[in-house]
Amino acid sequence: MELFNTYIPREYLALKINYLKKQLEELPVITLINKPRDVGTPIRVVVDNHRYLFSSDKGQYYYQILKKRERLADELKVYQAIWDANFKYDPPEDCEPHAANRVVYVDTNKPVIMNKEYFDSLENDADTSYAKPDNYEFNGIKYRSAAEKEIAIFYTESGIPFKYEPKVFLKGLAKPVFPDFVPYFAEIDTCKFHEHFGMTGSSDYFKISKLKFGNFMNAGLIQDLDVIFTTSNDDTSFDPRHLSAKLNAAIYGTIIISKSNTKG
Repeated sequence: MELFNTYIPREYLALKINYLKKQLEELPVITLINKPRDVGTPIRVVVDNHRYLFSSDKGQYYYQILKKRERLADELKVYQAIWDANFKYDPPEDCEPHAANRVVYVDTNKPVIMNKEYFDSLENDADTSYAKPDNYEFNGIKYRSAAEKEIAIFYTESGIPFKYEPKVFLKGLAKPVFPDFVPYFAEIDTCKFHEHFGMTGSSDYFKISKLKFGNFMNAGLIQDLDVIFTTSNDDTSFDPRHLSAKLNAAIYGTIIISKSNTKG
């Protein structure tokens, strides 16, 4: 992750910090007696006053948790450093991690929760209806424009998992659609749909964009909450700060709505 080159808005940054803290609180504290590189005395993995041989199944299991704790702690240090460099007080507690339970309707009576299970079910790079150029390749995937490639780089460098042009079924449509991006946010266990519109001066392209917008709304998705739209002309570079701000608004809006529904 090239986080220091990425603009992370206040609310989303607070959410990521609180999410990492919660994960670390839930994991057991694990220590090693003798480090793996030492020789002689058998290495032991210590968990809640229980000791396991490093070479045993439980020893290896808890050692992997130890490595996960170290990775999460290092990530937290980075995000906390970004926060401390930009903000005076501690991250607000209202940006707390939780399951958002946002849904998409695939037919009239079938709402599907857009959680990790749904995200994992989506096939990446599934639209083969027409060929893509060779000019905009990143991480083994060919994108249809320079802007789409920049968006893929943004998601990757920000540590946000995403699917590119996955096959998605929506209520009221006989055929699947292929949104440009579907990023997943573990902090609130939900997906967002992201459509990027180029060629903004084309009337035909505008008609297609309007149709996409209607399809998402008809499936129960809310603009700027479940679905975000970005635009750029082919002859201009895409500014990822625009996308970052849009994501922040969508994520924070999801937190507010989720809390309101819980209280109700």
